[in-house]
Formats: sequence, structure tokens, C-alpha cells
Amino acid sequence: MTTLALGPSWLDPDYLIGTFGLIGVLVIVFAESGLLIGFFLPGDSLLFTTGLLVTSGTLKSPLWLVCTLVALAAIIGDQVGYLFGRKVGPSLFKRPDSKLFKQENVEKAHEFFEKYGPKSLVLARFVPVVRTFTPIIAGVSRMNYRSFIIFNIVGGTLWGVGVTLLGAALGKIEFVHKNIEMILIAIVLISVLPIVIEFLRARSKSKKAARTADGADGTSVSSETPPGGPRGRHAKR
Repeated sequence: MTTLALGPSWLDPDYLIGTFGLIGVLVIVFAESGLLIGFFLPGDSLLFTTGLLVTSGTLKSPLWLVCTLVALAAIIGDQVGYLFGRKVGPSLFKRPDSKLFKQENVEKAHEFFEKYGPKSLVLARFVPVVRTFTPIIAGVSRMNYRSFIIFNIVGGTLWGVGVTLLGAALGKIEFVHKNIEMILIAIVLISVLPIVIEFLRARSKSKKAARTADGADGTSVSSETPPGGPRGRHAKR
């Protein structure tokens, strides 16, 4: 099976699986789930392709074993991210930008965590970039450890097993095999859709806030009566 490289060839799911096998998949899932440098890795498309290759027989491992290991890699990755967050604490928000670290990613994950609370650990699994930083933010916020473990297990299982099984199920359809490039592109687009929607909403809110602020400033200026205003001039007459 030949797929279209989504970005650099070394980030193409088919290339990664063909080169590193199941071990490579597990390492990438682990890194994307809780290491700062893992945010750019192709998690969704990689798991989908993994399930598809298991169904086609290209990846010589039982589907149940692949799903179990993927879920464990995702859960352990989030666990490491949480412990890292607890250790670095607020200093993470002061860390300068670099090629592999952007402060805006931390802030985005922090807003996501604040908005959805503990369940963000489940929802963030399906949002690229955010899923890498959310467990770290949970650690920074010192989220109750027992709650974290519960939501971590639920989220890691739903994402890891769910996306892999989706690839395995659709891999039995001939149309998917013939159009795998477009399918992977669609998965990437769908996975980044929440980020795009959130960006547009934030942009709309900022514009509304700016207009409201401008309106308030105009009202306050017009309502003020300057010294020697209308009454003063009328009195002189």
C-alpha cells in the first residue's frame, strides 16, 4: 500500500509503520500523549493506518494485541505528562519559545483544561497538539490524582482503541484501499477542525470585545460636558 506523505516523508504513517513496525507506533503514541516534543507527530492518521494494515495482513500482529498496547502507550504517555507538569509547575508558562516549543500551545491547552475540567483529558485526545499538553497542564494545576487516572484511562482507551478499530473496520472496504491518500488527508483535516473552530470563535470574540470597547469609549467621551460647554456659552449670551 502506498500513501501520500502528509508533510515530510518521515512523518508519513505508512513510512513510519513500514520502517519501525508496531514498536515505532507505540513510541510515537507515547511521545504524542505526554512529551513536549511529541505535539507534531501524526497520531490520528498513524492509528488509523495501523488498524488498516492489521486488517490487510501487512502488520503481523493480532488486532486485540495492537489495540491493547496502543491504549497502554497512550495512558502511560499521559501519566508521564502529568508527572512532568507537577514537577515543572508554573515555570512551564515562563519557558521561552523554541523550534520545538511554543508558549501558545501551553496557553491553548490551559484554556481547554479550564473550560472542560477533568473531562478535557478525554476530549483532548481527539484534538492534535492539545492532547500533548493537556495532561501536562493537569499536572501543573495539581488535578486530583485519582480523577486524573480515571479520565486518563477512559480517554486513552477511547482514542487509542477507537481510532485503530476504525481503521481496521474501514480497511475491509475496497474504496478505502483505493483512496487511502484522500482518507488520511480527511482524517487530518477532521482532527484539526476543532482547533480551527476554536480559533475562529476566539477571533470573533476578540473582535466583538474590541467593538464594545470602542463603543464604550465613544459614549463616555460624548456624554462628558467640557468646561465652558453649552450651558456656559448660553450663560454668556
